Amino acid sequence: MATIADFWFDTLCPWAWLTSRWMVEVEQVRDVQVRWRPMSLAILNAGRDLPEDYIARIEAGWGPMRVCVAAEQAHGPEVVGALYTALGTRFHPQQMAKDRPAVEAALAEAGLPAALADAMDDTSYDAAVRASHDEGMALVGLDVGTPIIRVEETAFFGPVVTPAPRGEAAGKLWDGVLLVAQTPGFYEIKRTRDQRPSFD
Repeated sequence: MATIADFWFDTLCPWAWLTSRWMVEVEQVRDVQVRWRPMSLAILNAGRDLPEDYIARIEAGWGPMRVCVAAEQAHGPEVVGALYTALGTRFHPQQMAKDRPAVEAALAEAGLPAALADAMDDTSYDAAVRASHDEGMALVGLDVGTPIIRVEETAFFGPVVTPAPRGEAAGKLWDGVLLVAQTPGFYEIKRTRDQRPSFD
């Protein structure tokens, strides 16, 4: 039976996108199944003293995350991964605007109705986004962001990696991340990022 890995993401975050592509690779080389869960950089950063242009960028994330929730509610959790892949491909490697045409194209690629794009402006989905976000954050504390991964009783932020490892390299990173994350009392490995996200 496959190990379930819950993965909390915001479609806007390029680092979460790279980690998600790593997890797609992990599914191919380890007995792991990813369950894709929404979270929100807008919720995470609410009330913080941040540059106005950054706040505007993360506020734009509400629309795509509402669509992910609407798709899950209407068609089941199994559609979220394909929708995230379609959205993330447009937002990150293709650098498309985070607007309705991009969302409608992603829905079409994922085999979902274009009408789900109406959820972009429907605040009734915000409570579900917030509930999922809060569930993920409760596992790891409030001083981290997206992505969050939970495997059984272990949860952690990251890993932050670029480019996304492929094939057995992805599997080896998975093995190592689980090893340290499941070690009692282990909290952090970190070094300064000296590369921009690479989507190659």
